[in-house]
Amino acid sequence: MPKLYTFPTLFDNVMQLSITMLKKWEYLSNNHIKKGTVTWSTESFEKGSITIIVNTRSEQPYILLKYYYGDKFIEYRVPFVTISSNLGKGLIWYFLCPQTKKRCRKLHLIDGYFFHRDAFHGCLYESQTHSKSYRQLIKTFGVFFKRDDLYRQLYQKHFKKTYAGKPTKRYLRIMEQIQRAESIPPYEIERIMIS
Repeated sequence: MPKLYTFPTLFDNVMQLSITMLKKWEYLSNNHIKKGTVTWSTESFEKGSITIIVNTRSEQPYILLKYYYGDKFIEYRVPFVTISSNLGKGLIWYFLCPQTKKRCRKLHLIDGYFFHRDAFHGCLYESQTHSKSYRQLIKTFGVFFKRDDLYRQLYQKHFKKTYAGKPTKRYLRIMEQIQRAESIPPYEIERIMIS
């Protein structure tokens, strides 16, 4: 009897809550309480939403998560921890996963709870599911397919090409990738697509 296919849960496809998002929306200001709703959606429909309350006034700062998972109402706290920046300016915020007790910058929603990725077994990132030959193909020709995204980054608002009269590292990296993409002959891509 053949082995049944197992399709792992991909971290790339599940809802995530990140410190970066909270900072961008100004939830992590010192000494305040802020309430709001976080919504995840695609172009065509809403995937989900949760109510969050961030309390940085408390002696132990936390985020309170309230949401429905299926027909079950779930409510719990995820503590924050901070460490001093290595630059000596300000603090770096982390979640303290209630399941693993690990510091993390991103929580993933799997099986009804937002936890650190180590709390889930059998979950992978999409890149981990690619075969060795596919990874080699992406390494060789992937930059050709990312060309539009590279140009979008290059011409986005507030993109800095130079700093103090010198090209930025990001600008040089993008230009190097664009040059690699432009050096791939179109007939090579056509040959791969046909085979």
